[in-house]
Amino acid sequence: MFDKNIYISRRERLKKLVQNGLIVIVGNSESPMSYGDNCYNFIQDSTFLYYFGLNSPDLIGVIDTESNEEYIFGKEFTMNDIIWMGGQKSFKDRAAEVGIDKFLENEELNKILEAAKLEGKKIHFTNQYRLENSLKLSKLLGKTLDDVEKEFSEDLVRSIIEMRNTKEDYEIAEMEKATNVTREMHLAAMKNVKPGMKGYELVALLECEAKKYNATPSFHTICTTNGQILHNHFHGNIFKDGDLILLDCGARLENGYCGDMTTVFPVSGKFDKRQKDLYSLLIEMFEKAEECTVPGVTNKSVHIEVCKVLAEGLIERGFMKGEVEEIVKAGAHALFFPHGLGHMIGLDVHDMENFGENKVGYDSKTLRETEFGIRSLRMGKELKPGYVLTIEPGIYFIPELIQKWEKENQFKEFINYDKVEEYIDFGGMRYEGDFLITETGNRRLGDKMPKYFYEVEEILEKR
Repeated sequence: MFDKNIYISRRERLKKLVQNGLIVIVGNSESPMSYGDNCYNFIQDSTFLYYFGLNSPDLIGVIDTESNEEYIFGKEFTMNDIIWMGGQKSFKDRAAEVGIDKFLENEELNKILEAAKLEGKKIHFTNQYRLENSLKLSKLLGKTLDDVEKEFSEDLVRSIIEMRNTKEDYEIAEMEKATNVTREMHLAAMKNVKPGMKGYELVALLECEAKKYNATPSFHTICTTNGQILHNHFHGNIFKDGDLILLDCGARLENGYCGDMTTVFPVSGKFDKRQKDLYSLLIEMFEKAEECTVPGVTNKSVHIEVCKVLAEGLIERGFMKGEVEEIVKAGAHALFFPHGLGHMIGLDVHDMENFGENKVGYDSKTLRETEFGIRSLRMGKELKPGYVLTIEPGIYFIPELIQKWEKENQFKEFINYDKVEEYIDFGGMRYEGDFLITETGNRRLGDKMPKYFYEVEEILEKR
């Protein structure tokens, strides 16, 4: 939790942006795993955390932009709660720690909302990603679920995104911590991998690193020898010499700030000739993105420049043919790079995407493309100082996609399918880091990570 003045100033700015009515921000509840008292790890709604700071379930924050009244609604601890949980600081005292002097029981919220309706005040709420929160709003506002889904406040969502887009120095400091814990997770995997080890054994070791810092994984860890499957959460592989591991994982601090990095490394300790060659091209793509990621350009344009590096490298290696500009314009390179370059990161690992990717990653000046490959670019709009985003190029040989395109004679003027078939069992790789946009360029968050193949091999040598 930050100093209460941070939360006070955030709410003040939100009032000025929204300008009218009552703002209702619903915190998350516990989510049962198998029955009511056996729940998944609690994750607070990031918007509630951003404005109200309390990391406890079943809370609702309300801001009256016209009267300047601010509330947190919930249920104060009872003796029965204390018997099971031990002595607890009251929610009234917790609310005061984030600058709110009105903590009221849930029943009082109905009165506040009814009074607002009678006064003709607009009630602002965001689009929801959890059904239980939609049900809460439906009951509180007397709306159908369909209406809750359709009648959320575009003004509120736009204002939240505007505020959370730009990270303050104190947020960047927390993200730096999250990135460094993420770094420890990756280095632990490199230092402990060995032939005969099972995927879940390595995942247990690397996720233990997060626990050491009272952090949790920021998303389901991807640790696989089948890197061509973009989001592969299977951990049952048995590693063997010759395998290349793709590790995509991150840490989430107790205060919600996230890290997200991807590395690839050989189980044997040495990249073979094919792996080293394509990994070197991957890092060329990454470094082109580093070079181009500056304020004032769109992330879409950075993505396209990275795709040109990929196309040129694949021509040199015989996988593609023709002119680089034509290949990228046609989208033929997407056979090998079917996802986007990166995404915003902050209190969510894909920051604010609960509001919709297009609302966060695009705007009226930069529209989302519909073509295969670039349509998966989550963040396309102009980069500005204070944005934090990932850079994550990849190179993949996806057998099913290759066979489909070849059968359909897609882009045969650009793709040398005979050469591609020789690598159909190669798998896939990507490399990812977290970057802050500065006034003049960018800065990679966290301590130095191994990037070049020889740096990765140096870490593996020390096993």
